[in-house]
Amino acid sequence: MKSAQLAPPRIPGAARRPGRPGVALAVIAACQLMVVLDATIVNIALPHIQTALSFSTTDLSWVISAYTLAFGGLLLLGGRAGDILGRRRVFMAGILLFTLASLLGGFAQEPWQLMAARALQGVGGAIASPTALALITTTFAEGPARNRAFGVFAAVSAGGGAVGLLAGGMLTEWLDWRWVLFVNVPIGVLITVLAPLYINESERHPGRFDAAGALTATGGMTSLVYGFIRASEDGWRDSLTLGSFGAAVALLGLFVLIESRAAEPIIPLRMFADRNRAGTYLIMLGLAAAVFGMFFFIVQFVQNVLGFSPIQSGLGFLPVTAAIITAAGLSQRLLPRLGPKPFMVTGSALTGTGLAWLTFIRTDSTYLSGVLGPMLLFGFGMGLNFVTLTLTAVSGVAPREAGAASGLLNASQQVGGSLGLSILVTVFGTAGRDEAARQVPAFMAQADPAQLAAFRQTGRLPDPWGDLVLTQGISSAFTAAVAMSGLALASALLVIRVRKSDLDALSGAAAEAGPAA
Repeated sequence: MKSAQLAPPRIPGAARRPGRPGVALAVIAACQLMVVLDATIVNIALPHIQTALSFSTTDLSWVISAYTLAFGGLLLLGGRAGDILGRRRVFMAGILLFTLASLLGGFAQEPWQLMAARALQGVGGAIASPTALALITTTFAEGPARNRAFGVFAAVSAGGGAVGLLAGGMLTEWLDWRWVLFVNVPIGVLITVLAPLYINESERHPGRFDAAGALTATGGMTSLVYGFIRASEDGWRDSLTLGSFGAAVALLGLFVLIESRAAEPIIPLRMFADRNRAGTYLIMLGLAAAVFGMFFFIVQFVQNVLGFSPIQSGLGFLPVTAAIITAAGLSQRLLPRLGPKPFMVTGSALTGTGLAWLTFIRTDSTYLSGVLGPMLLFGFGMGLNFVTLTLTAVSGVAPREAGAASGLLNASQQVGGSLGLSILVTVFGTAGRDEAARQVPAFMAQADPAQLAAFRQTGRLPDPWGDLVLTQGISSAFTAAVAMSGLALASALLVIRVRKSDLDALSGAAAEAGPAA
């Protein structure tokens, strides 16, 4: 009698259906697509969200900022959690949290419910996104296979924004704004089911969580953003405004103290010792503030003033994506030869020029005369900077700290965007109130009884007076955005220095990265 042949013992954490790297990469890329897509898909739906849940334009910015603050503030902690607890396990936990938050956000009936769900989405994204990238290194062997996987990941990251613009427009127009959140649910469930089948668990590495650093940083930035948005509606002398700024100063000061003493800080302060790396973070802060503001306010203008449908709005933003991708490919090819500084200077200058052009936007502006040209300049400038900033941030960094360096750049983008948007919203609110005060006498002289009754009930001017108020606020906000891009340009001119060692490192990094997405 033959003895039964025993199956080899299963390795703990091994994929149940191993040997299918293509499916594993599809699962990882689907996570990144969902997280990146969520940054733009909601933008197109903002005017409909505002009407459905009765947001003010200034409070509407929290739909964006609640997500990006949580995402940026906890991003490095999410990457650390994957190293310590196992990347696949943490990846799945982040996806489940993101999926649950999307479901809750889709059912929101009050503004606070949507903002809370968006913050929870940000937490889920901060857990899932860095572990998704790290899973590529544990799934694919070093060499051509891993490089191709990184290329797919980069393409998804670059194209996700454009997909989000179109998907947001179609879902909002054909179904309802709630579907820009509901769409994440089936994708998230599918990723969670497939991950243990095709992706191996990573080896755990001992370490410590710097939860105190992550929480004080996130809390401090949230207080700062809240202070600016509160000031836009209630003034700079309001007690809650002043209290928010005071809490921000205290929390951010405590954060610096914690990081200077932590054995394993979430943000190693030595990262800022290299002037080129510190310069890249400053440039990203300024540019992120500008890009968040551009999308937020142009969506308001094209839908509320020009009367674009959500699908038309999504299509209207596609030239920006094309300009970004074109410029990114150009910079990647020429970066090893010219170094980072020319691209940072030129990119920041073009971005600022596009924003300055947008300050001339008026109620009689058209898409072709007032929007398309500035957006193309803006997009090309951003494209020159994206690859340049990413490669410069990790140039000369020890391999064990490359994740922290690139993660800090990503966090700078998210937090800088949130902070910048809050400042622009403050400028918008102040300018809008001043313009409304100028328009009220003209409205009162021409309004019919129904318009007067509606104005007394809501406090909002109807069109065309409302369009004038909105457009003046947007124009003033872009004036402030020019100043923020000026911070990026000044950093590129005065902080960044080109060294031969940097050029050599960038040459190797650009070659390894392959073609830009």
